[in-house]
Amino acid sequence: MNTTDAPLKSLDEWEDFMKERYPEPAGETSPPKKFKATDAEKKKEQFRNYEADARPSVREFYRLNHTYQTYEFGQEKRREFASLSRREMGVWEAAEFLNTLVDDSDPDTDLSQLQHLLQTSEHIRRDGQPRWFVAAGFIHDLGKILCLYGEPQWAVVGDTFPVGCAYSDTIVFSKFFESNPDSQNAVYQDRLGVYSEGCGLDNVQMSWGHDEYIYQVAKPYLPMEALYMLRYHSFYPWHRENAYSHLTNAQDREMLKWVRAFNPYDLYTKSHEAPNVSELKPYYEDLISEFFPSKIKW
Repeated sequence: MNTTDAPLKSLDEWEDFMKERYPEPAGETSPPKKFKATDAEKKKEQFRNYEADARPSVREFYRLNHTYQTYEFGQEKRREFASLSRREMGVWEAAEFLNTLVDDSDPDTDLSQLQHLLQTSEHIRRDGQPRWFVAAGFIHDLGKILCLYGEPQWAVVGDTFPVGCAYSDTIVFSKFFESNPDSQNAVYQDRLGVYSEGCGLDNVQMSWGHDEYIYQVAKPYLPMEALYMLRYHSFYPWHRENAYSHLTNAQDREMLKWVRAFNPYDLYTKSHEAPNVSELKPYYEDLISEFFPSKIKW
């Protein structure tokens, strides 16, 4: 597997595709608190063929993601990164570290990674959400520092899904799973796979990426609601399509409302309006100190 594979011009290109796949509900002037699941009764021809219209770079990204995100790969990456032995640094320091990830080939935005983080958290803050919610918004994409460790795009971003059980047809570009070695494993293609009915998502291995990594980093510090937002904000088959409900337990179903509450801030708040980092830094340093020690493991 070539860790230099980078079909996307920028990491934001995947998010742009997701905005097209899941457009903001009409008439909303601010992020809605609830989303309706896909109407299963609508005929397929009523839906736009997002896959056919996707850019070649996005299609190639999904081909790589769906080919190489195996159950074994996820276990390997958890052994490599979940030990949090790479660095010790503060949360604001980590945001500045992520800021060194520059998408020189992306002509569509002059905003830094840190400004993108602040766009999300500032929308949450303006809506009067709890301070832990604002903190979660600020750190939710910090797991993308995996790119700075040399990880390929397809192992950092992308909508996530369970591995070790049958793939849902609600996963975007699900046809590309045909090239995944797990598709030839009868156990992994069973409805439950290696899991049990209602086992709970905490017992389900998701495809590896920045969601799981930032969850592992923040797990000792933030409340459960925030941790669900971090860990499952890219799990669109669950929180937007109601797939994999047979694996969830009562806790997951209770926490789903928080993941859905966070999703519009994640998906629809990025713009070309640049937040003033120096003006906002004192507020966020105070916020960070409320939940995190000065240095944490990454």
